[in-house]
Amino acid sequence: MRSALALGSALLLLVGCDGGARGLKEPKAQTHTGFPAADRPVATIVSARWSTEEARDRLNEGGKVMGLAGIEKGMTVADIGAGEGYYTIRLAQRVGEDGRVVAEDIVPETIEALGKRVLQERLDNVSVRLGLPADPRLPEASFHRVLMVHMYHEIESPYEFLWRLRPSLTPDGQVIVVDADRPTEHHGTPPDLLKCEFAAVGYALVSMRPMPSAGGYIAMFKASGARPEPGALKACKSGARATPAAVQQGQGSE
Repeated sequence: MRSALALGSALLLLVGCDGGARGLKEPKAQTHTGFPAADRPVATIVSARWSTEEARDRLNEGGKVMGLAGIEKGMTVADIGAGEGYYTIRLAQRVGEDGRVVAEDIVPETIEALGKRVLQERLDNVSVRLGLPADPRLPEASFHRVLMVHMYHEIESPYEFLWRLRPSLTPDGQVIVVDADRPTEHHGTPPDLLKCEFAAVGYALVSMRPMPSAGGYIAMFKASGARPEPGALKACKSGARATPAAVQQGQGSE
């Protein structure tokens, strides 16, 4: 009984933790409105699991994604849409005891289950956070890498979400997106649409390459220039191409 009570108390602390006790800055409250709506379907959240961990590990999915993303020991990384924690657990091992991982999801039950797993596996460098559909609620100027794996197509307000995400990056921080090359209503994001939506909020493409072992492709973005005002943002049409001047494309293969 005591162990159950201890786990429950620790879980409450863990779920409420955003890393502030570890030196990360609290996100500031945002009051802007007027973001454009996505001009394409938004996929529904159907599961906290994309595939089994065993199947993903047989393809070394996590290792390949983290390698291409340049994730190293000592980094601070966010796992957005963390689900059951496939990447959270492996990121914790990758960044080591001097690194930090913040796992975010918008489903309370998913965050609670992940928090229990983090506690049970004694991942002292991991904290979990309940985000909002249009705001990941991440500490500012804190993250070297932000991972969004098989979830970008589920973001209801991509322009607002990406706008609020930008301040969380360090000067050399990057956002890593892994998704399938198919329409958003079929749980993927066409690459040109992804580049256009990121470019609209002031991100530059660092690289994009096919990644069959992760179910599609991997794209990496960095913040570029000043963050535009919400009212100046224009929604991309489905199938639209990114403005060439706003992106830098890197090519490669898995």
